[in-house]
Amino acid sequence: MSNKVAFFIETRDSEVRNVSFEAATVARKIASETGGTPVGIAVGSGISGKLAEFGEYGIPEVIVVDSPNFAKYTSEGYTAAVADSVKEVGFLVITASAMGADLAPRVAARLDTELISDAVDFNISGGKIEAVKPVFAGKARITVTTSSELQFVTIRPKVFSPEKDGGVSCEVTASGFDAGSVNIRAVVKEVVKGAGGKIDLTEADIIVSGGRGMKDPENFKMLEDLADVLGGVVGASRAVVDAGWKPHSDQVGQTGKTVTPKLYIAVGISGAIQHLAGMSSSKCIVAVNNDADAPIFKAADYGIVGDLFDVVPVLTEEFKKVLD
Repeated sequence: MSNKVAFFIETRDSEVRNVSFEAATVARKIASETGGTPVGIAVGSGISGKLAEFGEYGIPEVIVVDSPNFAKYTSEGYTAAVADSVKEVGFLVITASAMGADLAPRVAARLDTELISDAVDFNISGGKIEAVKPVFAGKARITVTTSSELQFVTIRPKVFSPEKDGGVSCEVTASGFDAGSVNIRAVVKEVVKGAGGKIDLTEADIIVSGGRGMKDPENFKMLEDLADVLGGVVGASRAVVDAGWKPHSDQVGQTGKTVTPKLYIAVGISGAIQHLAGMSSSKCIVAVNNDADAPIFKAADYGIVGDLFDVVPVLTEEFKKVLD
């Protein structure tokens, strides 16, 4: 087995995404425990000059496939480029973001190797990864290993905090991969961003989510006010999305987005297991509900039993006093 520990550097619009530094931190820790060398694998367009900063995270080398053909993510093109770049590595780490969740199984199939997905913790034993991952909609966790020569794992976004490591000189090397050799049948012509340009839920440090207890879509204005004070974004339960109050892109839960913010405030959300599956790994959970027996309180670090229409405005005003 090679002693190289590779990780995928995710980019969007020629900019490195924060999840890449989380993957770099995990790769560096695996390398330190196995005596290996961490190396980044980047695919995109116009990104070569932006990769040396990985030296601050203890990464001595980044291999890059930099081509106009990869200006936008394509499953076929990125799979071929990543698979070609990691043929001789012992470990591979990819973040389980929207891009990573699509890319990782394709790379695993291309390399005919096993994949451990959505890890929230890990240990190295005998040179093998022992990864902890949620199962049964987050009701339990299991430890998974793989017998494949390539130890391949995806990590849940925002679970592993990026950590700088004193800084080393990072050499950015062009891959020998021929970007023109890939027959890309599905081409992305345009990406239409949602209105408002708000932070994606999966990248937010603070999320204020509303449920059916909000009673009316207009009442979400009070959650937006609270989120603005905290520097966060607003999410929603499935009931709210099904009612047409919020778009599906705002949904947190088993059929929505899985989030791991530092602070998750659940307002008027009962706490069905489908919702808990999407937010139970949040660092701190605060619940506001008028039902003291609501399941959400079992998952919450802090709970407020009361009328949300009385509680939320008070929270907003008190946070203003502290944060202004």
